[in-house]
Amino acid sequence: MVAPLRTPWWLEEAAAAADGDEASEPLSGPLDADVCVVGGGFTGLWTALAVKERDPSAHVVLLEAERCGAGPSGRNGGFLHGYWASIGRACSVLGERAALDLARAGERIIPAVRALGGEVWLHESGMLSVSTTPAQDRTLDASVAAAAAVGRPEQAVPLDRDALAERIRSASFRRGVFFPECATVQPARLVGVLRRKALEAGVELHERSPVRRVEDLRGARAVVVATNAAATGWRPVRRHVTNFGSYVVLTEPVPELLAEIGWTGGEAVVDGRMFIHYFRTTDDGRVLMGSGSGPIGFGGRLDGRFTLDEPTAARAELGLRRLLPGLAGARVERAWGGPIDVSADHLPFFGTVPGTRIHYGLGYSGNGVGPSWLGGQILASLALEREDEWASLPLVRRPPSLPPEPLKRIGGGLVRAAILAVEEAEEAGRRPSLAARAGAAVPRRLGMRIGTR
Repeated sequence: MVAPLRTPWWLEEAAAAADGDEASEPLSGPLDADVCVVGGGFTGLWTALAVKERDPSAHVVLLEAERCGAGPSGRNGGFLHGYWASIGRACSVLGERAALDLARAGERIIPAVRALGGEVWLHESGMLSVSTTPAQDRTLDASVAAAAAVGRPEQAVPLDRDALAERIRSASFRRGVFFPECATVQPARLVGVLRRKALEAGVELHERSPVRRVEDLRGARAVVVATNAAATGWRPVRRHVTNFGSYVVLTEPVPELLAEIGWTGGEAVVDGRMFIHYFRTTDDGRVLMGSGSGPIGFGGRLDGRFTLDEPTAARAELGLRRLLPGLAGARVERAWGGPIDVSADHLPFFGTVPGTRIHYGLGYSGNGVGPSWLGGQILASLALEREDEWASLPLVRRPPSLPPEPLKRIGGGLVRAAILAVEEAEEAGRRPSLAARAGAAVPRRLGMRIGTR
């Protein structure tokens, strides 16, 4: 039976801890601003704070359609890291020098969250990548080799079965890799702290204020569009990003079962699939298991495929039972999810609509908690027209393209189905069919980094 689809537990837990944190007033009339930020999630809040830090006199207005954090920022897994864990992919996309610049910049993410103060459940325990099939072994080997190739072997430490079992025991795990540069947070609590910091800094916030259209207006020095998956149908970026569904399930508190399998260190965990399972514990001993295997969107529409996606929630619960059999007695209390914005190479991109003062950032591909801090620094520099270290990062002005609709939806759907078939066969100990293997390899043959097997 599929767990009930409900509001993200993160939001309810954070609201209970906020002690009367009321919504701000909706925008009721025209106003002028130096910088107008559209979107009250991680990227928008980090951007607003960064602008005020660099120019305290700037009039910054932030508009949010619902409550801050109501979108992807309040429902994700809460993994906080930069790019050392994916340095191989970054090198293949950006080149080694640019990838190293990006990874070094990302080292400042966790300290930035730590410096905020506030209780966001920050646990700096690293991340484990585990394999359950021989194909996933090769993925782990590639991560270790990539870190060694750039002279940073300490960023990807191989673990044999016994060493992995000292951190977390499962009969499904073959071996693993430990990535030290990772933490976990309660994402909705982090949104709450950022929101309060923005208000204290003088940011003018209007929630329940949806933006219907963005133009290059004279009344603002700059407009920043930071709406994540909601921007995938927006003309300036729609060729560069698409939506996928990602869902999680959450168990009841089971600290005694966690102790039995030895998972008491707070590590974040992912498996070696293309459509990964990602899992972590909470401060009260729950386990969250996610599956990034949902359907692909069409034309940026956020419809029922993303709001009522029981099949993806069911895959997340199946992953929980298969990957962590020691938690068989753990009752799943709820499930939730929605769309994530996925770029052609799984790296985010930032830029400016040509001929305007409208700036944007998206394409986090399910890894936005940490990189959104980088995005905030980049977008603040673009909005303030500063040519600095942030504006020169390799994520700026580099959007790769996806095929146009309907090829993006049809082709993406076929590739997704092929990858799922390949990975399900491998996990069952079968050789995937020739058709599935061919479909999963299509993106690689086209020079894309989605679905490469």
